[in-house]
Amino acid sequence: MTSPLERAVEVMDRLRSPGGCPWDAEQTHESLTRYLLEEAYEVLEAIETGDLALLREELGDLLLQVLFHARLTQELPPGEAFGIEDVAADLVEKLVRRHPHVFAGAAVGSADELNETWERHKAAEKGRTSAVDGVPMNQPALALAAKLVSRARRADLDVPVPAADEYGARLMALVAEAVAAGIDPEAALRRTARGYRDAIVAREGERPAAGT
Repeated sequence: MTSPLERAVEVMDRLRSPGGCPWDAEQTHESLTRYLLEEAYEVLEAIETGDLALLREELGDLLLQVLFHARLTQELPPGEAFGIEDVAADLVEKLVRRHPHVFAGAAVGSADELNETWERHKAAEKGRTSAVDGVPMNQPALALAAKLVSRARRADLDVPVPAADEYGARLMALVAEAVAAGIDPEAALRRTARGYRDAIVAREGERPAAGT
């Protein structure tokens, strides 16, 4: 019996194949980038609002992006092509390798210790030599700043913030303060911004109707 996930792969194949959907047939990894970002943010919004029905839907939309990109790579020349099964196989192998306390009888340790072990495994596997190797520079500025501060702290590096921009330096200092307190500044600002949005809507509702 075909599982829903297998059926999703079949549908994606049909959409991309000759005689399928013209729009899907024209897409590339590059053209799909904005949709991947949009879907990720919509998943985040569903989580922040606690809407589980919406979360289920948005996770499906995010899964579509994974299926789409994997389908595109199947069309590459032999030796370069890979598909969703290869992606899943790599993920399984990585999860098992990076969880020796679960699959290889290693000492468990605390959550913080396990996180450090994960990061060490990742750095060794990818041949990283700098604390900032692998940090995605295209992520939102606040999240990027927090990640860089976190990496510097993990490497026990005391690096002064360049004073090229007064506001940037002040924001960076606040980010460092949040990271030191164990607070995700991106999430904190998003929560505050969401509350501010609600306050704007509430204030708008207090205004007398036009013409009264």
